[in-house]
Amino acid sequence: MGVRRLNCVIQGIVAYQHHPPMNSFLHRLITGLGSMARRCGALLAVFLLPLTMLVNPSAAHGANWDTDTLTVPQNAQGDTALLTEAEVKSGRATFNRSCGSCHASGITKTNHNVGLDPETLALATPPRNSIESLVDYLNDPTSYDGEYSIADLHPSLRSSDIFPKMRDLSDDDLRLIAGYILVAPKIQGESWGGGKIYF
Repeated sequence: MGVRRLNCVIQGIVAYQHHPPMNSFLHRLITGLGSMARRCGALLAVFLLPLTMLVNPSAAHGANWDTDTLTVPQNAQGDTALLTEAEVKSGRATFNRSCGSCHASGITKTNHNVGLDPETLALATPPRNSIESLVDYLNDPTSYDGEYSIADLHPSLRSSDIFPKMRDLSDDDLRLIAGYILVAPKIQGESWGGGKIYF
């Protein structure tokens, strides 16, 4: 039951208490329910906020959309790109639709040793820690050591005939997905790409 709805129920019960009915049993029952509802409402408030913070840390304190957070590496030469809040949100939505079933919160469900956290992306061959390198990967993915193509196993534009989710993605969609992957650890901290350790 939502907090607003619970508050409405409590207010209705409290209002009912000010006009006691003729039947004292019914009055005691309604009074007891009102007291219990108030206690439950307080308990709900005490436990709901910490639970919200555990499930979605950014919901509790809001995402930090400052310039440092929104600035990500553009390429291996050291150029940077400044994303907008709208671009990151659009990238998150596209990521969730196209990649989220295997990479929820930056993990890799099929291989927990290789996540989408900054360290893992930087240690790949070639490094996948910039927008251009991630877009390159989404076009034609390779193994973590860069030795061979995994396009038949990993969704990509090259294998869009096998992976329908990739068919409608534009170059801009890929850029926004890459931007989101690079901004997400700045917002979610270690829980992004944390794998089994954090779940």
